Amino acid sequence: MFDNLTDRLSKVLKTLRGEARITEDNIGDALREVRMALLEADVALPVVRDFIARIREKALGQEVMGSLTPGQAVVGVVHRELVALMGEKNDDLDLATTPPAVILMAGLQGSGKTTTSGKLAKWLAENRKKKVLLASCDVYRPAAIEQLKTLAAQIGADFFPSSGEQKPVAIAAAAIDHARRHYHDVLIVDTAGRLAIDQAMMDEIRELHAALKPIETLFVVDAMQGQDAVNVAKAFSEALPLTGVVLTKLDGDARGGAALSVRHVTGKPIKFAGVGEKLTGLEAFHPDRMASRILGMGDVLSLIEDVQKTVDVADAEKLAKKLKTGKGFDLEDFKQQIVQMQKMGGVTAMMDKLPGELAQMAKGAQGAPQVDDKSIRRIEGIINAMTVKERTYPDLIKASRKRRIATGAGVSVQEVNRLLKQFEQTQKMMKMMAKGGLQKMMRGLKGRIPGLR
Repeated sequence: MFDNLTDRLSKVLKTLRGEARITEDNIGDALREVRMALLEADVALPVVRDFIARIREKALGQEVMGSLTPGQAVVGVVHRELVALMGEKNDDLDLATTPPAVILMAGLQGSGKTTTSGKLAKWLAENRKKKVLLASCDVYRPAAIEQLKTLAAQIGADFFPSSGEQKPVAIAAAAIDHARRHYHDVLIVDTAGRLAIDQAMMDEIRELHAALKPIETLFVVDAMQGQDAVNVAKAFSEALPLTGVVLTKLDGDARGGAALSVRHVTGKPIKFAGVGEKLTGLEAFHPDRMASRILGMGDVLSLIEDVQKTVDVADAEKLAKKLKTGKGFDLEDFKQQIVQMQKMGGVTAMMDKLPGELAQMAKGAQGAPQVDDKSIRRIEGIINAMTVKERTYPDLIKASRKRRIATGAGVSVQEVNRLLKQFEQTQKMMKMMAKGGLQKMMRGLKGRIPGLR
C-alpha cells in the first residue's frame, strides 16, 4: 500500500546527500517533495501542513553528526514525526471491567466491520485467552447475521442468534444478558452501516452505545478510502466516544493516506490493522514499525513475530542442521518452506516487512527463485504429484517422470522444469549460506540500510 510513498520519500532524502549541514535552502526543496508525496498518498491537507511544519522546525540547522549524512539525519526526524502522527505506541484493548467487557464495532457499510469482528474474536481467544461471544445488530443488510454466525463457527467462538425482525437495541440487551449468564469474558457487537453517513444510523448507534455501555468503541475504517476516510472519521468521533480505530485492507494497493490521517483527525489510537482475507489477518498496530515500513526500513520485528507464531520449531531445527552441513536439502524441505510462507501471508506480505534494499535484492538477485503468491499453490501441487523418492532425489526426474508429474499436477512439462530450476537455484543459495555467504552479503549492506551494523 505504501510503495509509492516509500519510493518518493527515498528519492527526496537522497537529494540531501553530500551536504554538510541541513539549511533552509537544501531542506526547502526536500520538504516540497515530501509534501507532494504525502498529498499523492491521499493524506489529508491539514495533516500534511502540520507534519511538514514539525519536520521543518526540528530538522532545520541540525548538525550532521559522525557518519550520518544529512539524508540520514532527516530520515531520523521524519521517522520520529511519522511515529508521533500515528500515535507513538501500540495502545492495547482495555478489558479491565466486570465481565463481559463489551466491544462495540462502528463504521460504514463495506468497511469490514463483520469480518473484523470475527478476526478480533479469534485474536482475543488466542492472545488473551478470552471466552468471546459474537452478536450482530445489523438487521438491514441481507445475510449479515448469517455471515457473523459462519465466522463464529470457523473460529470456534460463541454466537448469539438474532433476526431481521428484531430491534437492534433489543438484540443488544438480550446479548449482554446472555453473556453474563454464560460467563463470557468479552461480548463483541457488530452494528449496521450505511453506504454514507446519515442521521438514522448515527441515532441508532448512539442508542446502542447507551444500552451496552461498551468499554471499547472501535471505529472500523477502510484504509483504501483515502480522503473520504477523514470525513467519516470526523463524523463518528463527534457522534460517539470512540476509544480506538481499526484500519482494514491495509494490504491493498491504494495510497494509504488514511493510516496517516485518521489518528490525527479522531485523536484516538489505531489499535489494529486488518491485512488479508484470512481470519488470522489482524495485527496489533505499532506506529514505530509502520513508520519504518513507510521509510523503506522494513518491519523486521513483525516479521520475527510472524515466524515465531507459524514456524514449527522441530522442523526449523532439522532444516538448520541441513543448512549447517550444506547437505540433504530436498524438494520436501522446499515445499515445507513454501507452506510456511503461505501461513505468514505469502511472499508479498513478507517482502512488505523487509527493508527496502533487502526486498529489492530478494526480488532481483541473480539465482534467487522468482516466486509470487499465485505460483505458490502451483509449486506445492507439482511437488505433491511426485513420489517420496523423487522428492528426496530430484536427479531421478527425467523426461518420462516429468510428463507423469505434469499430468498429475495439471500443469505443463515446462512448469515442472521451471520448478526444478528454482529448486536447484535455492539449493545453491543454501550451500552458499552454509559456507558463510550470508555474512558476506550482510557485510556488503552495511551503511546502505538504516540501523544495520
